[in-house]
Amino acid sequence: MATCPPYPTHVHRHTHWWQRTWVRYGALTALLALSGLVILALVREQTGTQGFLVGLGLAVLPVPLLIAAFRWVDRVDPGPWRNLLFCFAWGACAAALIAIVANSFATRWIATATADPAGADTLGATVIAPVVEESAKAAAVLLVFLFRRRDFTGIVDGVVVAGVTATGFAFTENILYLGTAFGTDQLTGDSGIASVTAATFFVRVVMSPFAHPLFTVLTGIGFGIAALSTGRHRLRRALLPLAGLLLAMGVHALWNGSAAFGEYGFFAVYAAFMLPSFGLLTWLVIWTRQRELGTVRAELPAYVMAGWLTPAEPYALGSMRARRIARQYARRHAGKEGARAVARYEACATSVAFLRQRRRRGRAGADFAVRERALLDALWHLRDLARPALDHAARATAPPPVPVPPWAYPYGGTYGGAHAAYGPRTAPSPYAPQAPYAAQAPHNPYTPPYHPYAPPGPHRP
Repeated sequence: MATCPPYPTHVHRHTHWWQRTWVRYGALTALLALSGLVILALVREQTGTQGFLVGLGLAVLPVPLLIAAFRWVDRVDPGPWRNLLFCFAWGACAAALIAIVANSFATRWIATATADPAGADTLGATVIAPVVEESAKAAAVLLVFLFRRRDFTGIVDGVVVAGVTATGFAFTENILYLGTAFGTDQLTGDSGIASVTAATFFVRVVMSPFAHPLFTVLTGIGFGIAALSTGRHRLRRALLPLAGLLLAMGVHALWNGSAAFGEYGFFAVYAAFMLPSFGLLTWLVIWTRQRELGTVRAELPAYVMAGWLTPAEPYALGSMRARRIARQYARRHAGKEGARAVARYEACATSVAFLRQRRRRGRAGADFAVRERALLDALWHLRDLARPALDHAARATAPPPVPVPPWAYPYGGTYGGAHAAYGPRTAPSPYAPQAPYAAQAPHNPYTPPYHPYAPPGPHRP
C-alpha cells in the first residue's frame, strides 16, 4: 500500500542552462539534423541525384511494415512516439554517418597498410563494419535506457527501441546500395529482372528486410534483461547489454561473411541461421508479450478490491482482443473521443499494473506512490467513457457458460433452490449486464472510505 502523500512536494532548485530540458532537446535535434544533412550529401555524392531518388523510392517500401510490426509488438504498453522518432532518426542519420565515415576510413587504412585492396574490403565487411555499425546503433538504445528509464522496463521495450533504430539505419543503407546499383545499371545498360538494381532490391528488401533489426534486437534484449534486474545486480546490468552487443556483432559478421563461404554460402546462412533466428526471436517476443498480459491480469485485482476498477476490467485489460473490442465499441457509441479515452484508459491501467509489479520486485523507485496516484487519477477521470466499453468487451470475450450436470448439486446446491437439480442449468456469467452509453445511470460519487488506494470521495479532489 502507498503511504506517501498522493501529490509531490515541489522543491525549487537552481539548474544550470545546460541542464534545462529545452536546451537538451535543442542540442539533440540540431545534432540529428546536421547528421541528416551530411549523410544526405554523402549518399547523393556516391549515387548521383537520379540514383538517390530511385534508391529512396525503393528503400522506403519496407519501412512502414517494419515500424507497424514493432508497434504491434509494443501494443500491451506502448511507448511514446517521441522515443521511436528519435531512434529512427538516430539510426538513419547519426548511426549511418558514423558507419560510412568509420568504415571508409578503416578500409582505406587497411588497404594502404597491407597493399591488398581486395583483402581490405573483405576484412572491412566481416570485422570492421559489424563492430562499427552495431556500436553506433547501440548508442541509441543506451541513450533511451539512461534518459527514458520509465519507458524502458523490459525485453519488449528493448526489442522495439533497437528494432526501430536498426530500421532507420537499414533505410539509409538501402538508399546507398540501391542507388549505387542503379548507377551501375545506367553504365552497363541493364534493365528489368536481370539488372543489378532488381537483384539488390530482391536480396535487401524482399529477402532480408529484417536483417539489421535482427542484429540490433539482440542488443536490445540485453538491455531489456538488464532493465528487469534489481539495483543489487549492478555487474549483471553492465554485462548483459555488452553480451547482447557482442552477439549482435557476431551474427552481423556471419551474415556479411556469408559470401565468402562459396557460391551458395549466402543462401546456406540465410536458410540455416537467419530464418531460424528470426523465428526464435519472434517466438520470444510474442511469449514475452503474453507474459505482460498475464501481469496485467495478476496485478489489477488489487485495485478492484480498493474500488478503482470494476471486477470485469482486469480480464478485459489482460486480453488484446478484448481491448480492441472495447475501442471499437467506444468508437461506435462515443465517436473518436470515446475510442481515444478507452485507449488512454488501457495504457494507464497497464502502466499501473507494471508499476505495481516493479514495486513488488524492488525496482519501482522512491516516487512509486506519486506515479501510482497520478495514473489512478487519470483512470478515475476517464472511467465514464471507458468502463462501459470494457464491460462490453469482457462479456463479448468471456468463455461460454459451463453446463452443470444435474447430479452435481442433488439438493439444490449453489445455482438453484431445492428442486433446481432437476433440469439443465449453467453457471452464471461473472459479468453483469451493462447499459449502453446513452442509458448509463449517473455515477455515484460516494465511494468507500478514503485510504491510499481508494478512489476520491465527494470531499476529496
